[in-house]
Amino acid sequence: MNKSKTIKVTLFAGGVGGAKLAEGLDNIDNLKLSIIGNVADDEMFHGLWVSPDIDTITYTLSGLVNRTQGWGLQNETQNALSMLKNLDCDTWMMLGDKDFGLHIYRTERRNKGDRPSVIARDIAKLLKVKSEILLPTDDVIQTKVKTEKGWLSFQEYFVKEKCIPEVQEICYEGISQARANQECIETIQNSDFIVIAPSNPILSISPILEINGIRSALIDSNAPILSVSPLISGKAIKGPAAKILSSLGMRSDSLGIAKFYSDFCKLIVVDSKDRHLDEAINALGVSTSFTDIFMNDIDGKIRIAKHLVKLYQENLGT
Repeated sequence: MNKSKTIKVTLFAGGVGGAKLAEGLDNIDNLKLSIIGNVADDEMFHGLWVSPDIDTITYTLSGLVNRTQGWGLQNETQNALSMLKNLDCDTWMMLGDKDFGLHIYRTERRNKGDRPSVIARDIAKLLKVKSEILLPTDDVIQTKVKTEKGWLSFQEYFVKEKCIPEVQEICYEGISQARANQECIETIQNSDFIVIAPSNPILSISPILEINGIRSALIDSNAPILSVSPLISGKAIKGPAAKILSSLGMRSDSLGIAKFYSDFCKLIVVDSKDRHLDEAINALGVSTSFTDIFMNDIDGKIRIAKHLVKLYQENLGT
């Protein structure tokens, strides 16, 4: 195939882990990147609509992200949060002052009736993001986590409770009524290849896949679909993925990830430490590619991105 042509790549991504791979792909020449992000962890705080995963991707690709923590903004202050605390408000959701500015902008436009996907596109453009950031739906869907403390919103489980309670059940509130945005369906249909980021499969990727029209578009797609495992030696690179998979009675290793996506994804990139899973993954009808999948700096992010492009060019492209 012509290796100099522009390659159209669609990335399904959650927050920090997805943003890492997005940044790697964003730095590859001759590549047009579209990112379909997770909106199921969106929630209202202090009267403002907050979209953590979409904002993490946006901040990362704009170069404004706090590199130390992988989310939020650099050189951030918490004066607004301090005042709210003085007023006896719950302040467990860490929102910086500049972050508040974005949430005010988003909420004002939502209140005017603007489409959330258009708002997200405009925010990315105004913050000089090169790649395309897409919302999978304009409908409200929210991940709910059942624990011994009862049903919690995703942010209550993830931030307030620090992922400590045992997960008993997960549901995506509003998912049955949600409809995929046409822009996302067309992007999937027009992709040269599609990547599932090393994001939490249950909390970040599944809420996208379960939106009416998304999974079927992937199954019907002629584009090769690859996934990058979020687990190394059965442990999550970041976050509670392995813990949640185990709690729900699923395999918490790269074989479990391959099985989870096997109805549409036929190649998974797995860390070299997990070569012993090769035969079992192949038995699912899923091919494997082994490499170092740890992305702790920009070089690591670009290295994985180049690995994916090379897989497409040498093995999957037509």
